Amino acid sequence: MAINTIIVDDEKPAREELAFLLKAFPEINIIGQGKNGVEAVSLIKEHSPDLVFLDVQMPGLDGFGVLKKLVERKMKMPHVVFATAFDQYAVQAFDVNAVDYVLKPFDKARISKAIQRAKKMLDTQTSATDRLEQLVSQLGAAKQPEPIEAIQAVKVLVRAGQRLLLVDADDVVFATIDGGSITVVARDVEGSSNYRTLDELGDTLDSEIFWRPHRSFLVNTRHIKEVVPWSKNVFTLKMNDKKTTEIPVSRVQARRLRELFKL
Repeated sequence: MAINTIIVDDEKPAREELAFLLKAFPEINIIGQGKNGVEAVSLIKEHSPDLVFLDVQMPGLDGFGVLKKLVERKMKMPHVVFATAFDQYAVQAFDVNAVDYVLKPFDKARISKAIQRAKKMLDTQTSATDRLEQLVSQLGAAKQPEPIEAIQAVKVLVRAGQRLLLVDADDVVFATIDGGSITVVARDVEGSSNYRTLDELGDTLDSEIFWRPHRSFLVNTRHIKEVVPWSKNVFTLKMNDKKTTEIPVSRVQARRLRELFKL
């Protein structure tokens, strides 16, 4: 039985090396490759693969973030083999949760072991969902410190005139879409984004901080200056940008607003 497989790694040489090693296993059918976490979520949604070789450390949405997005969206979970350059907390967490991993640089014998484990799970119809949800929960509750060299601050690319600026995600106040064009407003800069949708932009950001109060807006909850109630389920947000922009809250999101601020 062919095992439909996706490779996700932000480093092209790592993707190419892994794809080369996997060619030695006729049961592996590589159906896609991605270079970041956003592409990983999209590819998994589109292809419903049996197996994903997923890099842990990626800028923006990392491997753990990918799992979190899959859990949040209640998508079908593939079996996951994590790829990591670090053999400290991550390896222990994977072992406890019976999720396999391979260390970089890749080793054919270790890849073979990971594939055999995946085949066994597929043959016995072992569900990946409960195990990966448990891992997401465990890491969310008590994530151990990462090696300093592994920490990568999330940046958002903003085009302001002829300049391409990298803005810290924490400094982004809100983003809005109008006519298919996304505008990003940060504390000290305003410009356009190359992302096509707010969903795509949101996938690169921390879902516990960034929220969609309205279909046309994505806001950083840390930069909400004031909540203005108009009626029981009608609210406006005043943001902490230079213009104190007012953003509507849809009736659907009013409940989420109450949960966020204990209204």
